[in-house]
Amino acid sequence: MNIEDIITNLVGLNGLALFLAFFLIVAVLMAVRIVPQSEKYVVERFGKLRSVLSPGINVIVPVVDRVAHRISILERQLPTMTQDAITSDNVLVQVDTSVFYRIIEPEKTVYRIRDVDGAISTTVAGIVRSEIGNMDLDQVQSNRSSLINATKEQLANQVDDWGIEVTRAEILDVNLDEATRAAMLQQLNAERARRALVTEAEGKKRATELEADGQLYAAEQEAKARRIEADAEAYATAIVADAITEHGLESAQYQVALKQVEALHKLGSGDGNQTIVLPAHALEAFGNAFKFLGGRGA
Repeated sequence: MNIEDIITNLVGLNGLALFLAFFLIVAVLMAVRIVPQSEKYVVERFGKLRSVLSPGINVIVPVVDRVAHRISILERQLPTMTQDAITSDNVLVQVDTSVFYRIIEPEKTVYRIRDVDGAISTTVAGIVRSEIGNMDLDQVQSNRSSLINATKEQLANQVDDWGIEVTRAEILDVNLDEATRAAMLQQLNAERARRALVTEAEGKKRATELEADGQLYAAEQEAKARRIEADAEAYATAIVADAITEHGLESAQYQVALKQVEALHKLGSGDGNQTIVLPAHALEAFGNAFKFLGGRGA
């Protein structure tokens, strides 16, 4: 074998080695799949589901296996949906809803439903109409939380076969037509007027009660004053009686005369009373008083 043959063989061997090395590198690149944290890969083998690759480094069979679907597992929000519904008291309302969900089993989502967003929107519309049909308008307005919970629960049960988890279901707004709005506004104004009348009546009632309490209190105080005055007079009478018992009739006559003098003194102390005309018995009262005073002084 000459040198040219050896060189030719070496070149052939090197070419084969380079080819094998290139093929190996390509095979490794095709076999190794690095899946991002926010995704999952659905792998098919000859058009049939083979496996689902989780985030991280994964290995598949080159050429035979292929990544058919790259599915995001991040939470998604459907666009705000508006649907008409009729309450149990025959009021037409428009309900704005929004749904948040995420895919947890991509193989079900890929092979069991074509348009997952459209399917969820249709399901939500049916659930909301059904729930509102069992409620009157006041319940829809006041029990929105129960409507949200019922919608989320029923939606979660129906989309379970699609590999979807419903994280949130929101009732954003409940809109009414103009006629219903006007009727509700009229009712609200009537209710406010009724409350105002009730408040005014209660105020008048309270004022009457307070006035009656004031009059009763005044009467009680007056009765107490009269009772005290009566007690004082009774006490004075008792003292006079004791004095009569102790000192006899002379003491009683002294008390009567003293009262007569006091009365005349008050009569003379009035404004403009410079001249006083006294009857004869008044002078006798003075004389008796001085007589008794003199006698007591002695």
